Amino acid sequence: MLDVSAAPVAGGTAARTVELSIRGMTCTACAARIEKKLSRLAPGVDASVSFATEQATVTAPSAVSVQAMIAAVQDAGYAAAVVAPAAPEAGSPADDQAAYLRRRLILALVFFVPLSDLSITLSLYPGYRFAGWQWLLAALTVPVAAWAAWPFHRAALKNARHGSCSMDTLVSLGVVAACGWSAYAMFRLDPRSGTSPLRELAHASGGGIYLEVAAAVTTFLLAGRFYEARARVSAAGAMRKLAAAAAKDVCVLGPDGQERRIPAGQLRREDTFVVRPGEKIAADGVVLSGESAVDRSMMTGESIPAEAVAGDTVTGGTVALTGRLVVQAVQVGEHTQLAQLIALVGRAQADKAAIQRLADRVCGVFVPLVLAAAALTLAGWLLAGAPAGQAFSAALAVLIIACPCALGLATPAALVAACGRGAQLGIFIKGHQALESSGLIDTVVLDKTGTVTTGQMAVTDLAAAPGTEPAEVLRHAAAVEHASEHPVAAAISAAWDGAARDGAADGPLPAVDGFRALPGLGARGVLAGRDVVVGRERLLRDLGMAIPAGLAAQWARWEQAGQTAVLVGWDGQARGALAVGDTVKPSAAAAVAGLRRLGLRTVLLTGDNEATARAVASAVGIEEVIAGILPAGKAAAIAGLQARGHRVAMVGDGVNDAPALAAADLGMAIGAGTDVAISAADLILLRADLRVVPEAVLLARAARGTIRRNLAWAFGYNVAAVPLAALGFLNPLIAAAAMTMSSVLVVASSLRLRRYQPGRRLDRASVRA
Repeated sequence: MLDVSAAPVAGGTAARTVELSIRGMTCTACAARIEKKLSRLAPGVDASVSFATEQATVTAPSAVSVQAMIAAVQDAGYAAAVVAPAAPEAGSPADDQAAYLRRRLILALVFFVPLSDLSITLSLYPGYRFAGWQWLLAALTVPVAAWAAWPFHRAALKNARHGSCSMDTLVSLGVVAACGWSAYAMFRLDPRSGTSPLRELAHASGGGIYLEVAAAVTTFLLAGRFYEARARVSAAGAMRKLAAAAAKDVCVLGPDGQERRIPAGQLRREDTFVVRPGEKIAADGVVLSGESAVDRSMMTGESIPAEAVAGDTVTGGTVALTGRLVVQAVQVGEHTQLAQLIALVGRAQADKAAIQRLADRVCGVFVPLVLAAAALTLAGWLLAGAPAGQAFSAALAVLIIACPCALGLATPAALVAACGRGAQLGIFIKGHQALESSGLIDTVVLDKTGTVTTGQMAVTDLAAAPGTEPAEVLRHAAAVEHASEHPVAAAISAAWDGAARDGAADGPLPAVDGFRALPGLGARGVLAGRDVVVGRERLLRDLGMAIPAGLAAQWARWEQAGQTAVLVGWDGQARGALAVGDTVKPSAAAAVAGLRRLGLRTVLLTGDNEATARAVASAVGIEEVIAGILPAGKAAAIAGLQARGHRVAMVGDGVNDAPALAAADLGMAIGAGTDVAISAADLILLRADLRVVPEAVLLARAARGTIRRNLAWAFGYNVAAVPLAALGFLNPLIAAAAMTMSSVLVVASSLRLRRYQPGRRLDRASVRA
């Protein structure tokens, strides 16, 4: 997938970002070498290669062609191709690699199990040795050390041809050295014998034979590589499910009204298509007609379907459940929200933190250092007068145990798992920066309109004068306002519609004669011979209408609370009043409480007046308010908090909050998932439930904690293991098992994130994580 959006690089030249699929990598040293090759293509080229996702993201001047990038990867000894959207049912490279390793592993186990049993028995009970027993061990070892270990040998030879080395070099050398030394020991004749060499060979003691070590190293490493490949497939499973959510075909409605079914890839913008119950929506679009409950769980993690009616927007990949919809396509193909989010998470999984780049550099120079350490260990033991077999054993242990596989997997394995789990929950992590920032923030700033509130005007309260029924007040107000396009009028009309659906209002809305809109004041019309006035207090007083003291007091209280108060009058008197305002989301108070349980300070940021902001803040439990801020000043408000020493997270709707989202240490865009949100925020939160905010913080913290534990274990393992092996405390067999287990532990620790439940953790949270 090519992203050809212009971006300035050194010298002002436009740049583009290219994503390449890499084949043939076996460790993070391979990734580091490819990264170095790509970065040297030309000034201004920035490359990031992920061993975990087997992809490279290259940002380069437009003068650097894609063919040059692929050639650079091939020159490093690997295969590359431009990433293209794959069919959901197609196998991934990780699937192919896992199948390839499985075949090698099965053969290795078939021969290694009897080999190890026989070797242990003959070592513990020399009396059981029989003529030619060494040859039986060799016969069992050759298929493992040659065919099963061929992936390591092939990679080592490839590296040698390009003048480099990797962890496969260590493995291949270890296997070859163990077999070579064993062959030497087998052919070394006992000096006390006087018989023929062939007869003595059949009965030699075979001291110093390490054939089982060669087979063990191969088997353990194949098992570890197979487990890693399966883990990559499993961790990316959420993204594959998202990709599978895309519709394969679509029923297009032609200008003549005829329906025809075509592949979804042929759908174009502004095409009209039909979605029947049970079908997937093929593209992002607007509902022209029809009504249906839509299952959005694949995109947002919400299990409750949302109602879609004419005028609503729908997202490709979601499923219509109950009714037929006619939809006009707005975004198709790779421009749909689903495709953009899949690409977003793919880039996040390939993202690297500063500490991961350090780990990659360490891995890049670690192999030559290990080779030198193994040589020094061998020389040191020999100079100290140790037997050659003992010296070789210590050097071989150093060669085997020092492979820094766990170090290279520590960050990408956790990030892949966290991104996949986040996608299942409707939390899209843009990159490692979000994980790093999540553990440092102490203040969460929430935008009011569209974030803490619904962003839509609604009737929040109603009062009636003595002798007047509340339903009558609402009926008269809605009848007059039905002809108006003002947001307050729309809220009053919607309130009547809701009351009618709930059975609280009877009969159809009566027609109004002589409707007149009074800008800035209200509206009036004649209803069943009555002159009905709906508007501000000033309008009714100017018309000479009396306002009962109770209604006047209620009106004043609503105004002080930041609500828009509307009076309704007829027959020369105010008969009732309605409060209209932006309603608070039902989940807002629980979300703020969750953030406070995590030890985070909350701030409400809004352009509304102080009274309205205070009322909303009080309703949800926010203590600090910054009001009267225009959209352009929100970023300055964030900067002001940062200047006072706070690490700030900003939560907004991703449109007019984009500057503030970008300025914050951690930007979280709620609900929209628009291009602006994706470019400005670090986390994209697709669920309408505001409780996703503390859940996102908890998930990011969990991923960050996993990465830190992985790196601590990986660094600690390599620092401790090499000296122990060099001093002779680890034999090669134990070294092979320990090295493999270190990688397995790192991957297993990362995969725990796939089952992470931030909602449950939030319920138990009482202090900052």
